[in-house]
Amino acid sequence: MSLVLGVDPGSRKTGFAVLDASAAKPVYVASGLIRIPSELSLPERLAYIYDNMLLVIDKYRPTHCAIEDVFMANNARSALKLGQARGAAIVAASCRGLAISEYEARKVKQSVVGTGAADKTQVQHMVTSLLKLSAVPQEDAADALAVALCHINSERTLAQLKPGLRFRRGRISL
Repeated sequence: MSLVLGVDPGSRKTGFAVLDASAAKPVYVASGLIRIPSELSLPERLAYIYDNMLLVIDKYRPTHCAIEDVFMANNARSALKLGQARGAAIVAASCRGLAISEYEARKVKQSVVGTGAADKTQVQHMVTSLLKLSAVPQEDAADALAVALCHINSERTLAQLKPGLRFRRGRISL
């Protein structure tokens, strides 16, 4: 595992982050937002996410993609759109041959902040502190950084427990 792409999917904004996991502590490479124009229809938004994720992947050349899993909100329609945006990002990563891992939001927050009920400002504070960033990243970029950190921590923990195990789709696999 060297470069990890973290993704916080959304149908209006998709956060991304790239961390270098080859050192003893993860090193910040890049982060940002894919802002989807509001005038686009849903199919156009999904294509926009897909195309821009390919640009990010081609620029940084990560080997792993960690993406936040869909959570069920009060609005089923919003959850469906989120799932579709997530699918567009997953397909882009898959088309470039990245290993893909999925993490629940509560697990990501637990891994980075210490509580699964952390709010966005707590996540921003912790990723800024853990990665020694000079500025606080935007909310969605901070969430993507947290997803990447969660993946790196999970992989390292499993490697210590038993070499050859991997964490994929929320499950341990060989």
